[in-house]
Amino acid sequence: MHHRLYWGLGIVAALLCVFGVVADDVIEGDTRAFDEAVLLAFRVPDHPKTPIGPSWLVEAAREATALGSFTILAIVVAAVFTYLMIIRRRATALLIAGTVLGGTLLSTTLKTAFARQRPELTGVVEVFTPSFPSGHALVSAVTFLTLAAILAAASQNAGLRFFYVILSVFLTLLVGITRIYLGVHYPTDVIAGWSLGSAWALACFITARLVRERLAK
Repeated sequence: MHHRLYWGLGIVAALLCVFGVVADDVIEGDTRAFDEAVLLAFRVPDHPKTPIGPSWLVEAAREATALGSFTILAIVVAAVFTYLMIIRRRATALLIAGTVLGGTLLSTTLKTAFARQRPELTGVVEVFTPSFPSGHALVSAVTFLTLAAILAAASQNAGLRFFYVILSVFLTLLVGITRIYLGVHYPTDVIAGWSLGSAWALACFITARLVRERLAK
């Protein structure tokens, strides 16, 4: 357990370092060229408000990015929470709810603190909050990775554990990439959201495991 704990804490520290470096560069304005180059790579030349690709791809991206919306994630978390409470897994239910709510609060607080303006390419999707970090990327990472960690921990099948982790990573990446494709976030917004959301999810999971083991003694 101690070996895994050290590895987990090391990953959390590394992810927080990534967020810190990106945040510092964003504040200094050092990411402007990178952000604009990546955004424009997803746009039609001479028509920066139009994403590349056929219209069905744009619609598919809108639908995929909704997987990271507050509404969809709230429904998923509420359903899982209710199910766990019914089967009397209250500690797990509270872990999921607390982790996701904490991640949402963290995202909202940082958005307000950084107050970064959105890219001027937001005609495809409506946006209502500041840009940094990406709330969709952060909260989807928190939600999907937390659910995957809990499912994997409860499974004895190595194949299933691998499937849960890969699926959660895929969904998290999908949400973040579609935010960039639709032009509603800079790449650094998404990278920051991914790194901080993953760190938060892992830190909460580790803390819950330690508390459970301490109470079991």
